[in-house]
Amino acid sequence: MKKSKGFRARTRRLLKKRPRERGKISLSKLLHQYEHGNRVVIMIEPSVQKGMPHRRYHGKVGTVIEKRGRSYIVSVTQGKALKEIIVRPEHLEPYRS
Repeated sequence: MKKSKGFRARTRRLLKKRPRERGKISLSKLLHQYEHGNRVVIMIEPSVQKGMPHRRYHGKVGTVIEKRGRSYIVSVTQGKALKEIIVRPEHLEPYRS
């Protein structure tokens, strides 16, 4: 059988929720406002496919550059490269150091 190469390929463990986390996400997560320069953690919400970043960015810490519509542009370092990805607020969490 041909190997799957889709956007969510090989993410069964990565995007799995525990039983008590299932269901609708909280409104506070959707309505949280991030300002320019805020540090955020990219944690993919598997129940929302819209604005989902690639799985390689799951758990990475980035900086908010700007807001574009409902989404945010987040700057993330990947190796030596500096990447800018577009992420919806459902997939972001404030960074607590």
